[in-house]
Amino acid sequence: MIDTTINQEMLDLFTTEQRNKKSMDIDTMPVSDILRIINEEDKQVPLAVESQLDSISALVEDVVISFKKGGRLFYIGAGTSGRLGVLDASECPPTFGVDRSMVQGVIAGGLDALVRSIEDAEDDADAGVKAIEQLGFTKNDVLVGITASGQAPYVLGAMAYARKIGSVVAAISCNKGSKTYDHAKHIIFLDVGPEVVTGSTRMKAGTAQKLVLNMITTASMIRIGKVYSNLMVDLTPVNKKLVERSKRLIKQATSCSEELAKQAYEDSGNRPKIAILMIILKIDKKTAECLVAESNGPIAETIQLYRKKDSASKL
Repeated sequence: MIDTTINQEMLDLFTTEQRNKKSMDIDTMPVSDILRIINEEDKQVPLAVESQLDSISALVEDVVISFKKGGRLFYIGAGTSGRLGVLDASECPPTFGVDRSMVQGVIAGGLDALVRSIEDAEDDADAGVKAIEQLGFTKNDVLVGITASGQAPYVLGAMAYARKIGSVVAAISCNKGSKTYDHAKHIIFLDVGPEVVTGSTRMKAGTAQKLVLNMITTASMIRIGKVYSNLMVDLTPVNKKLVERSKRLIKQATSCSEELAKQAYEDSGNRPKIAILMIILKIDKKTAECLVAESNGPIAETIQLYRKKDSASKL
């Protein structure tokens, strides 16, 4: 049974509900001073994230393990937190060339809540459970609960269910006493302090959450081979800009000519990673595709392994 009790005494203890002493008279200030205060407060966000790098790293390791087993990453949240999860998930397919189901964002109130506020949707714990059940959530998947206050029943319900069935569960919250921590293996406490506008967690709290979500997906995708050097070689070239970017990164990764990059791009079936392997290892498309299919790690490691095998076969 999820404890969903919220009262005035509890709110008084939440960092996200405290008044910020630096902005007490912000309503009487000129715009330049308002912006200065917001900017000064925003500078605290990276430091709060930095203090949680060990916890974020441990979570990423589990996400990578899940991906390699065919598992998926789910974000669940309400309001701003939910929108941020959906945003990060939606950017993974074009950036890293993964299936849309690999990283998914779940928000209280459904897709309508992305464009309009449905704040009371977060009060239903059972709805959170049903949402991930309908998506076929299993013990091989990872669930990350995102809630600034740490009290949203919708998120808590889903987290409790996920932990019960044996999946890896993480909590991203901005309150020391977050209830999400009771259901999480990985606890990420983003202590950004009170907001400039009291309780407006779309500000510092939201910024901190966005930074962490960027880290989780980006680091995980790097570890499963979606990046070579610092190039996103598995991007999906769905428009003219991305087609030209694909050819450019092939050239950058291999130091080849523009003509060769263009030809390799076409010969690879418009797949930058395949084209890069073809050029670097001097192999055909089919061999490059087999290498990618066999590998579940960074491309640099795949290249080294192939070269060692190739050298050994020539002895």
